Amino acid sequence: MLNEAKSFVKTMYRELNYNEDSISKRIYQIEKQINATGTYEHTNEELIYGAKMAWRNSNRCIGRAFWDALTVNDARHIQTENEFIDAIESHIQIATNKGKIKPYITIFSSHHPPQIFNNQLIRYAGYEDVGDPAERKVTQLAEYLGWESKHTHFDILPLIYQMPGDKLKFHNYNPELIKEVPITHEQFPKLKELGLKWYAVPIISSMDLKIGGVTYPTAPFNGWYMVNEIAVRNFTDSYRYNLLETIAEAFEFDTLKNNSFNKDRTLVELNYAVYHSFKNEGVSMVDHLTASKQFERFEKNEQKHGRIVTGKWSWLAPPLSPTLVSNYHHGYKNEIRDPNFFYKKQSSTTGCPFH
Repeated sequence: MLNEAKSFVKTMYRELNYNEDSISKRIYQIEKQINATGTYEHTNEELIYGAKMAWRNSNRCIGRAFWDALTVNDARHIQTENEFIDAIESHIQIATNKGKIKPYITIFSSHHPPQIFNNQLIRYAGYEDVGDPAERKVTQLAEYLGWESKHTHFDILPLIYQMPGDKLKFHNYNPELIKEVPITHEQFPKLKELGLKWYAVPIISSMDLKIGGVTYPTAPFNGWYMVNEIAVRNFTDSYRYNLLETIAEAFEFDTLKNNSFNKDRTLVELNYAVYHSFKNEGVSMVDHLTASKQFERFEKNEQKHGRIVTGKWSWLAPPLSPTLVSNYHHGYKNEIRDPNFFYKKQSSTTGCPFH
């Protein structure tokens, strides 16, 4: 822990132009704390900058250009159940920001924090016959706890949580808190009949935040959606909603034979529909080509500051028209740096943390 703390403090303090005396003094304080208690407490400034660095170091995230714009809510003082639920609902409200999505993270204590059992704070339930298959286990847990739903494709799951020393519980959000976007296409009116929609903000809650040797097990955070995540992955992946054929029928594409290219047309038109549906509702979203340009700028800016950009190539190349973007054409060193976000062992989620 001390070695990781030293590395983090030196990196952060030098980036913020602290002098070497300040760095030595802070390292001495941390070493004293670790020797006495086995751990140490981050200052508010360290927590804020450490969380931003964790986003900057997230190898699977294409949206890292905005790492320094992350708003950090230091919730380490929260102990009661009511305070915890208020903090979660406040996060959703502030992050949604009436559609102008705000990158936001709420960090609870590293010592015996409240636990969250959802993969994301907002997610649709999954049943045997309808809904999101990726959420079947969480849905079963919610039902075991007594949650009742309408059993549709798009039932918002409750928050499933556990306070230290207490039993597992669930909390139903106020429906007005959750902003959802109906998916339509002006050239293909039958798409509206499918009743597709998606929630505005992807708030990841299945990851640990690690800063300088200290792990924060409960630190939900969000960026905003890149269109492909919803249109290509969530809606059409065979192990998710698996709606490629259904949507192609709504578009009245008569065949999905490979040589008809209608599978490709379906994806392109669906991406168009999702993107413009979000924009028409005033909800922030980025298309894959713009996101890749933003990542190019991020790479150049990091190079200017003498930092090498690490990355997971298969996640940085978008799933639609990847050869049109620069990051498709070169590799990245997939080295994991601290601070960073880490998926919990029981989590099956493997995607980009912020998106």
